[in-house]
Amino acid sequence: MNKPISQEWIEKLVGFDTTSRDSNLALIDCIAAYLGSHGIVAEKIYDASGGKANLYASIGPREPGGIILSGHTDVVPVDGQDWHTDPFRLAEHDGRLWGRGTADMKSFIAICLALLPEMLRRPLRVPLHFAFSYDEEVGCLGVHGIVDFIQRGGPRPAMCIVGEPTEMQVVNAHKSVCACNTSVYGLEAHSSATHQGVNAIQYAAEMIAELNRLQRVYQQPEHTEPRFEPPHTTITVGQISGGTARNILAKECHFQWDVRAVRPEHDQQVVAAFNRFVAERILPDMQRIHPGATVDTRLVAHVPPFLPQPASKAERLALRLAEQNSTQAVAYGTEAGIFDLAQIPTVVCGPGNIREAHKPNEFIEIAQVREGEAFMRRLIDFCAGDGSLDFLRTA
Repeated sequence: MNKPISQEWIEKLVGFDTTSRDSNLALIDCIAAYLGSHGIVAEKIYDASGGKANLYASIGPREPGGIILSGHTDVVPVDGQDWHTDPFRLAEHDGRLWGRGTADMKSFIAICLALLPEMLRRPLRVPLHFAFSYDEEVGCLGVHGIVDFIQRGGPRPAMCIVGEPTEMQVVNAHKSVCACNTSVYGLEAHSSATHQGVNAIQYAAEMIAELNRLQRVYQQPEHTEPRFEPPHTTITVGQISGGTARNILAKECHFQWDVRAVRPEHDQQVVAAFNRFVAERILPDMQRIHPGATVDTRLVAHVPPFLPQPASKAERLALRLAEQNSTQAVAYGTEAGIFDLAQIPTVVCGPGNIREAHKPNEFIEIAQVREGEAFMRRLIDFCAGDGSLDFLRTA
């Protein structure tokens, strides 16, 4: 069987190491040059440092009412993971394409780029807009620049399709993500003289135990939403560091945690309860020994929830293109909630399975790539069809 038309682009995109801590400009420049070779002008929207950029480009008539195809260019780190192949070199075997970003979510971007010539051969009545962002993986940071660009006068889109891996299921809801960093500052002392110091690690452990207690509270049936898997708000500590030696009371401890809420109010409730616990139970005990002891918790990223809008034009069109009758909800966060807050009707639908994302030996089934290409071709047919403008005006 012939390779999917987008496989060459998947290979090219995977070859760029766009881990979020690093620049994505080489990939963005590559895409911009490709678009330019087809007469498409790409807008680059840089971050404050100039080391990263979003890309926004329009295909078809320059008028309101187009459809955004949204994808993020960054990937998570591969550090310490047991990869069987080079994560930044595409490998093909067992009906799968292996490499960092194959599922999350360079294959969707590759499909958009590979089918650009087909978009240009058709007289599109409805424009398509490529919106490729930076730093989605660290809190959906880059996409805000795309939304600002649209609101400053870019062509107003009718809807958005975010191509995160859903196995081409149409998703109309996801949890919020609230990411926090907590730093605990105590007082060093010899480990035999615990009464003379403040062990930041042990106090951090008490705070983490409180987060675990709060997790159990939000697992109770009255707080759950059965559409999600798991059906409750989750509270997770993902990283911790601190201390200098076994026999020294730790002066500092730092831990990173997040809340993924099934209801919009849960993340604020969890953070407020945590801060109250620290203020009432932790700080008085620490400062009894060392008045200068402190705990600092900072919100470093917030991804808003994506709330369902049943029968929106985006949902109706995506179900039609995906040839499905029902929508799904997912636990992971995407850029959909940000487009939705900007009053751009949005759905999430893309090739690949989120279970393969962020892990060593990430892969996408070739069958999923083909399904994504078929979806995109049906979208192109829709945008070139006589009834497309009426659908978007009245849906």
